[in-house]
Amino acid sequence: MTVPTPEDQATPDQSQSDESFAARAAAGDASSFATLVDRYQHRVYRLACRLTSESDAADILQETFMRAFRSLPWFRGEARFGTWLYQIATNVCLMHRRTQSRRPTESLDRFLPGFDADGRHDATPEALRVVCQVDELLDRTALAARAHDGLARLPDIYRDAFVLRDLESMSTADVAALLGIEPATVRQRVHRARLMLRGFLQDAAGASRSSGGFR
Repeated sequence: MTVPTPEDQATPDQSQSDESFAARAAAGDASSFATLVDRYQHRVYRLACRLTSESDAADILQETFMRAFRSLPWFRGEARFGTWLYQIATNVCLMHRRTQSRRPTESLDRFLPGFDADGRHDATPEALRVVCQVDELLDRTALAARAHDGLARLPDIYRDAFVLRDLESMSTADVAALLGIEPATVRQRVHRARLMLRGFLQDAAGASRSSGGFR
């Protein structure tokens, strides 16, 4: 399976549901499964990049669709096909990570917001101004690269929840079911990931201002 490009997402038969194609693929229609691959390969590849690494994503993409094909007879349409496929892809990613050497991480705890002795948010006016600029700076290619770097540094438990909930736009309930945790735990992990990433980007934006630009 080749690495997908954005053009790979354009497919015919968009009026027909994923579930109808899955039913025909389960009955032996290879072209129906090919249509599902066309529809989802870019998204699965993107998810694999976010949960593992770009160098591993192609293998994960192939393994995901191989498993999905073998499991089609047990897909009953009780969940959306996309949710079912994402569960397979996420499980492949998590299993792949367990078989690899532990990826080096740098704690982002220092980027969490601080509070003074009176319980007030401990932020200087300059820091607060930088926070306000982060959304605007996110459009810059250099900061986008730093955001990707920050995502890679997140501990896995926060990275998984954040990627699935915020970047892949899955519901909290679906993420909870997929990861085998409570919805409240998903919300807590996503919130902590957002705080760490915001602090990381705030620090990057502040460094850019002091040095005259990203390098």
